[in-house]
Amino acid sequence: MKEPEVNIELAKKFGLLEEEYERILKILGRIPTYTELGIFSVMWSEHCSYKNSILQLKTLPRSGGRLLVSAGEENAGLVDIGDGLAVAFKIESHNHPSAVEPYQGAATGVGGILRDIFTMGARPVAALNSLRFGKIDSSSSLLKTDRSKYLFKNVVKGIGDYGNCFGVPTVSGEVYFEECYHDNPLVNAMAVGIVRHNETATAEAGGMGNPVFIVGSSTGKDGIHGATFASEEISEESESKRPNVQVGDPFTEKLLLEATLEVIKSGAVAGIQDMGAAGITCSTTEMSAKGKCGMEIYLDRVPLRDKNMSAYEIMLSESQERMLVVIKKGYEKTAADIFEKWDLNCSEIGKVTGEKNVKVFYKGKLEADVPAFELVLGGGAPVYKRESIEPAYLSVKRNFDFEKTASPDNLNHVLLKLLSTPNIANKNWVYRQYDTQVRTNTILLPGCDASVIRIKDTNKALSVKTDCNGRYVYLNPYKGGQIAVCESARNVVCTGAKPLAITNCLNFGNPYNPEVYYQFSEAVRGIGDACRILETPVTGGNVSFYNQSKDNAVYPTPVIGMLGLIEDPDKIMQSYFRKENDAVLVLGRMDSYIGGSEYMNTIHNLTEGDAPDIDPDYEKKLHGVVLNLIGNSLINSAHDVSDGGISVALAECCIMNAGCFTGCQISLDYNNPRKDFHLFAETQSCIIVSADKSNAKKIIDIAEGNGVDAVQIGETGGSRLKINFDIDLSLRDLYDAFYNSITDIMEAS
Repeated sequence: MKEPEVNIELAKKFGLLEEEYERILKILGRIPTYTELGIFSVMWSEHCSYKNSILQLKTLPRSGGRLLVSAGEENAGLVDIGDGLAVAFKIESHNHPSAVEPYQGAATGVGGILRDIFTMGARPVAALNSLRFGKIDSSSSLLKTDRSKYLFKNVVKGIGDYGNCFGVPTVSGEVYFEECYHDNPLVNAMAVGIVRHNETATAEAGGMGNPVFIVGSSTGKDGIHGATFASEEISEESESKRPNVQVGDPFTEKLLLEATLEVIKSGAVAGIQDMGAAGITCSTTEMSAKGKCGMEIYLDRVPLRDKNMSAYEIMLSESQERMLVVIKKGYEKTAADIFEKWDLNCSEIGKVTGEKNVKVFYKGKLEADVPAFELVLGGGAPVYKRESIEPAYLSVKRNFDFEKTASPDNLNHVLLKLLSTPNIANKNWVYRQYDTQVRTNTILLPGCDASVIRIKDTNKALSVKTDCNGRYVYLNPYKGGQIAVCESARNVVCTGAKPLAITNCLNFGNPYNPEVYYQFSEAVRGIGDACRILETPVTGGNVSFYNQSKDNAVYPTPVIGMLGLIEDPDKIMQSYFRKENDAVLVLGRMDSYIGGSEYMNTIHNLTEGDAPDIDPDYEKKLHGVVLNLIGNSLINSAHDVSDGGISVALAECCIMNAGCFTGCQISLDYNNPRKDFHLFAETQSCIIVSADKSNAKKIIDIAEGNGVDAVQIGETGGSRLKINFDIDLSLRDLYDAFYNSITDIMEAS
């Protein structure tokens, strides 16, 4: 088939700006070939180049602490946990593919992030996710609800099927439902792996003359221009771009995992990179640029699934379960034997050169001759700082008078309604579809503040969590970014873990919209400030712009993946009450500010006000106190106050230990005439703990001695939740509302 003429019109169709096309002409000194134009378009897409975000990302704390590599240096972050071990972890988005093909979009999102982990030489030990959909209950129109339920069902199935078949436990995550995610669901996948320091691999090409191999699956036409697709808004034409969605095979990925780890341990590997976005194009150019070298690539040697593929299609295909590996000279047979043993392709397709260009040959013709450095992030890829304007809606929303809202007559009804709303209700419908215990390392299962994974043959465990409240970031991008970091850290602290580092997945609308760019810039600033105070550097992650349709953009949603370390597994802490007649205490601050709360959203259908206040310095003190109490065996449970406020948190403490409920009697000092505000305010830096009554005074003394507020508010026992004279509910009613609502919605005809 004749290739189209390369000109500015074609470049624009490929997502390039006019000035970018002019820059390509200047770099090459000529009009690019059709294949070269495709290479530049995917490598300079937002998804690959971070051209509209990198200046902001560079303001984050991206090194120091226990980091073994700085953010963005390798396929994933790498954090030292002692005893010669390191944790590789990362989170990425697969939002646009999941919007048009939810099952494969979600499945290949999981596959891609797992490959990022084992190309580091690390064996994956856990998978997590963070998901956002439109509303699935009766608060939205039937047409919208049906679509949201379809996406929700198939995304969860795609995640579960891929992870279960691959053999990695999916241990934690979060799911939110808001109208703004109807057109643009967010599907963020995170993976965590363990590796010894001396067994890590790099994504750098090197060694002039070293052979370059493509290993794993054959290359097909799926996923072509997937990176470009991820760098544009969802539209009515998006449905026609299903071919941009890759197709995954978890069984091949499992074989590729074992072969990759084996070939790395053999000493044969000089460099290795996953073929994710932009496929062969991305891996050849990025590895070459990092190694300050070039490559010669012969596409005739690439194993193909589809006949009659062009050079353009082979270079841009995003077929899954493939790696590019630079093998040390003399180790070619070693590598070939390993991949043959695992029944995988292992084809030598080129070599490393001493030049700075990647040259691509096909059927005897030079199809591309491009300078690697000019194509990549940190090299010659374009970098922009977009216009930023504070959104006009912020001042209006922050002046909202909550006193004008009706005060409910029945607070029992309100609490049950909140517990059953899909944003708060237990997500057992989701995690029942995941194998959460494969490999037998999972200690704390989904449903607690964070999940905990045992590291076999050590006394260490990892606590992991994903977290973000997009509504907070919408109302106050700076505070919302801080809260996302602080709450994810608070979650792992409640399990007894010290927060070490974060990865992030920054989901926003169109960066060319000045109000969206303001949201992005301020959220990144908030994340950075909180991370510096909590000493949790950013190991890397992903930016996903263009989560926007003609109707609206998603809430700005900077998802944080937090990693925490537990040095003594005997001190792992549960979230729920475990004993009768324990004292119940609150550590931290209690407030009655109701802005941005689930209460206002669910009961009054309002998203107004400001995000809750957050003080990262105070938060860090709270973490220190809780870890001190856990380390000295002074408390029996710890659970943070978040969505739904203190009343929801107390209800969860009573019923999260399904089948072994423990009620409580609580007496709160209301600091606001509106009892509903106090009961349902989503106060930050607030943790509910239970303890032997004999330890209550000591706990308060330790907290106050470290600058943290503490007060005893009641005791555990009985079969009801009682709060003052305002809430009095049986634990069975609480359980039914909390555990059954999503199942009832999804199984309704």
